[in-house]
Amino acid sequence: MGRDWGAVFGVADEADLFEHFERGAYRGREYRYLPDARHGVERGTAVLGDAVVRGFPSIPRVLVLDPGIPEFFDGPVTVEEKLNGYNVRVADVRADEWGAGDRDDPVGPLAFTRSGHVCRYTTEVVREGCDLDAFFADHPDLVVCGELVGPENPYTAHDYDGVDSVAFRAFDLRDRETGDPIPVDERRALCERYGFEQVRSFGTYEPDRAVDAVADAIDELDERGREGVVLASADGADRLKYTTSAIHRSDLEHAFALPFDYGRDFVFSRVIREVFQAVERDEDPAETRERARKLGESILLPAVETVKAVDRGEVVGEDHRVRGDPAVLDALLAQFRDQGLDVHVRDDRREGDERVVEFVKRAGATADKTAHYLEGGTLDE
Repeated sequence: MGRDWGAVFGVADEADLFEHFERGAYRGREYRYLPDARHGVERGTAVLGDAVVRGFPSIPRVLVLDPGIPEFFDGPVTVEEKLNGYNVRVADVRADEWGAGDRDDPVGPLAFTRSGHVCRYTTEVVREGCDLDAFFADHPDLVVCGELVGPENPYTAHDYDGVDSVAFRAFDLRDRETGDPIPVDERRALCERYGFEQVRSFGTYEPDRAVDAVADAIDELDERGREGVVLASADGADRLKYTTSAIHRSDLEHAFALPFDYGRDFVFSRVIREVFQAVERDEDPAETRERARKLGESILLPAVETVKAVDRGEVVGEDHRVRGDPAVLDALLAQFRDQGLDVHVRDDRREGDERVVEFVKRAGATADKTAHYLEGGTLDE
C-alpha cells in the first residue's frame, strides 16, 4: 500500500490496524474492509487500492426523551424518520485508484453494506434507481448514505407503502475519506437537486421543543408499524436515535423465531427500551398490562411456531425474495455462501425479463439445538 495510512486514519500503528481488516473481491479487484471498529476507525471502512470509503458511525440511543434530548443537543435539532431496511453507502471509485481487474467494468459507483462488503446486488439496484453519474460528476469525494427498503431485499425485508420490490432512501452525505457529514440543510437540498428520494423530515426544533415533536412522531410511526426517528444537529455531527414499541416487538418476534441464533443482549436491550418507554409515558396499569401482553406474544408465539416447524422437518431461518438480473442474483447467493451462510433456495423462476429467487438463510443453531431437544436431549443450565 503506497499511501501513508497511519496519517489517513489518524493512527500511530498502521500495521496493527490493518491486521484487523479482512479481504474481499469485486469483479476481479481485491479490497479490504474492517468488520469491527478498531482504533477509532468505523466498522465497515473499506480500502480499495488508494481509495478509502469510511464506515458509517454508530448512533447512540436515548431511552428517555426528556431530559435526554436537551442534555445531548445544545442547538437546533432535525427529526427524520429511521427506516427498517439495511444501511448502504454509495461511493464512486475510479479504476485508476483501485488497480487491475475486470476491464469490462469501469468500476464507478459501488454500494457498500454496513460491514464493508461491496455488494454487487445492491450496486446494481442503486445504479438503476438513482442518477448517480450526475451527482458524482459534481461531488466525486462524497458518499451517499441511505437505507435500502422493501419486501424484496436480501438483508432486512419490510413492507413500505409504494415500494413493491426495493427502493433506496438517502439519509446522509459524507466525505468519502474523512467520514465528515454535510450539514443537514445542505444535505437535504443536494439530495433534492439530484433527485435522490430521502427519508421523511418531521421538522427542525430547539431541543426542548423537540421532545414533544419526537413523541408525536413516534405515536404516528408506532401506529403504522414503522421503526423510529433519528435526531441530528444542524452540522450533522451529533445524532441520537429513538425507536417505536412496534419495532421492538418486531425485533423480538424475529429473534424468537430463531431463538438459539440471537444473543441475550439483543433481547434484553429491546425489553429495556419498552420499560423506559412505558415509564416516560406515565402509562396507567391497564396500558402497561397491554404493553406486556403484546411483548409476551412477540416472544412466545414465534418461538412455538419455529419448534413446530423443526418438528415437521422444515428448514427454519430468515426468508427472503429478490428479483433482478440472473447473473447478479447468482453473485448475491455466492456472496452469502462465501460469508459462511447456509442458503437454501426455495423457488427460482422467471417473471418476464426478471429472475425471482426465494431463499432462506438457514439458522443453524436454532435448527440443530431445537432438533436435539425434540429428540430428548437435555439442556444444561
